[in-house]
Amino acid sequence: MHYVSAEGLTKSYGINPLFRNISFHINEGEKIALIARNGVGKSTLLRILSGQETTDEGKLFINKDVTVALFEQDPKFDETKTVLENIFHTNHPVMNVIREYELASESEDGEALVELFGRMDDLNAWEFEVKVKQILTKLNVHHLEQPVSDLSGGQRKRVALAKTLIDIGFDHKHTLLMMDEPTNHLDVEMIEWLENYINQENVTLLLVTHDRYFLDAVSEEIWELERENMYVYRGDYENYMEKKAARIDSEMASIDKAKNEYRKELEWMRKQPKARTTKSKSRQDNFYDVEARAKQKIEDVQVELQMKMSRLGGKIIEMKKVYKSYGDLQILKGFDYNFSKGERIGIIGKNGVGKSTFLNMLQGIEPADSGKINVGDTIVFGNFSQQGLVVKENVRVIEYVKSIAENFPLANGGSLSAAQFLELFLFTPDKQYTYLNALSGGEKKRLQLLAVLFKNPNFLILDEPTNDLDLPTLAVLEKFLEEYQGCVMIVSHDRYFMDRLVDHLFVFEGEGEVRDFPGNYTQYRIWLKDNEKKDNKWQSLETHKSKGISLDEAISNTKNDAPPPATNVKRKPSFKEKKEFEDLEKEIAALEAEKNKIEEQLSNPEQDFSQLNLLSKRIGEITADLASKEMRWLELSEIM
Repeated sequence: MHYVSAEGLTKSYGINPLFRNISFHINEGEKIALIARNGVGKSTLLRILSGQETTDEGKLFINKDVTVALFEQDPKFDETKTVLENIFHTNHPVMNVIREYELASESEDGEALVELFGRMDDLNAWEFEVKVKQILTKLNVHHLEQPVSDLSGGQRKRVALAKTLIDIGFDHKHTLLMMDEPTNHLDVEMIEWLENYINQENVTLLLVTHDRYFLDAVSEEIWELERENMYVYRGDYENYMEKKAARIDSEMASIDKAKNEYRKELEWMRKQPKARTTKSKSRQDNFYDVEARAKQKIEDVQVELQMKMSRLGGKIIEMKKVYKSYGDLQILKGFDYNFSKGERIGIIGKNGVGKSTFLNMLQGIEPADSGKINVGDTIVFGNFSQQGLVVKENVRVIEYVKSIAENFPLANGGSLSAAQFLELFLFTPDKQYTYLNALSGGEKKRLQLLAVLFKNPNFLILDEPTNDLDLPTLAVLEKFLEEYQGCVMIVSHDRYFMDRLVDHLFVFEGEGEVRDFPGNYTQYRIWLKDNEKKDNKWQSLETHKSKGISLDEAISNTKNDAPPPATNVKRKPSFKEKKEFEDLEKEIAALEAEKNKIEEQLSNPEQDFSQLNLLSKRIGEITADLASKEMRWLELSEIM
């Protein structure tokens, strides 16, 4: 079924075009990811498709049988109503009875529940109620009688997401679900659940997200808005990166060809032929087309991050027997740790276990209840917090940066003015005189990152840094952090970002317990699944034992029910594993080439004996090395 057709859509704000003359189609069941730099028009395009905005030019057709549902970054509620009233806003008998049933369940009103059981039966509402309960539970939406005006930013996002998912699950056979950064403010378990839910519901999806694992899990096609155009790529994010690089190379070659033709035609034009024949007029018209192609600029502009890090001394941070609680919530219970130079630590745990409090304690913003936190004299913290930009009054971008420092020292010994540094972060001279409240969410995040790095920190603390950053900026931030020589501590629900950057994890398990796990996030999840399987097997053995069955019989009985080994658990390879896999392929090829060359030399009857001895020894070393590398290659190929 055909859902959407768009032909020649154009949209501008003032003199700045977001996109020009773009065309596309959306069919039932398609799952599309929309990516672009911040400020290029992703959210605007979603609002146009939902009817909230109009285009300047072009035609848009949406099938009359299709319901368009939009989940926005900044959800809108009726602030005078409760969570329950906002979620179940549709006046329909099934929605009404489920709303009453949820309210009675929360208030434990037994008499009301008895009456509602009958009404639920009459309306066949139980199946949908199960789905509603699952959505509310998985997104941690409780206290349904609470006014939405009292909710935090994260709670508002989860309530809005629950409302959207419940709406598309109710009485809509044909729905185009559009989601703008749905994973912001969700913990990893919620994100993984949302992936599965979207795939099971088999919806038609148009998605904007910075979470590359989520993007790969739920989408099959990528649309990119760039330089006012739209480019379409089939496949996952890695395929998109490869195809985009090939496209840019092709465009550059085409421009070079046009430049050569332009030089020839320009020489002909300068002769100003007097004869205005049809042929010469046609050539003149063609000249302007060639000129336009030759003067195209394929600018793959990226944020550049270069900094002169403050000197890092021998002593970093020492934490000795640190305790911290808030009432009954225990965050740390006798925590001990000595930080080392260049450490990259990821912090994970459910919302509300104290991750942000831990970061504040490191920086001296919040005190410990007891114990010692000794910070080295040379430590300069750079804190990229969820709070965002903090300014007393609305100022221009350039004024805000100059309030931190007038100049920024570079690693090569030079320096940049505040204006030059802003340009490296893609703030044009015009944009530098924009007031902060006029910036988009992504631009504010980019400016916040700039402000953190402008202080030349040697201990970076990044609390959810990926929220609202576009994918190109994220890629550059990742590259910068890989080469950064200082310490990095990251709190993030972006699994790709964590896998690529961290060496080990602090896992906040609750009740003051913090596990130091040696590996990245994906490795931790595999370890968790392995341990769950072991626990399940042990519980099974204990059950058999309680029934009077011998240990040998119990083990024999559980063998048939044993889950598959951990090697069958599919996971995405980490950045380091991908790099190792690529290097191994090159190394194996080089060793095989060397082995073939030596075998040819060994077959030469005129070869000197001493040389034969050396070659025989070397071929033995190569054979052993090949066996080892090929085994590791096979292990990695299973993951790849």
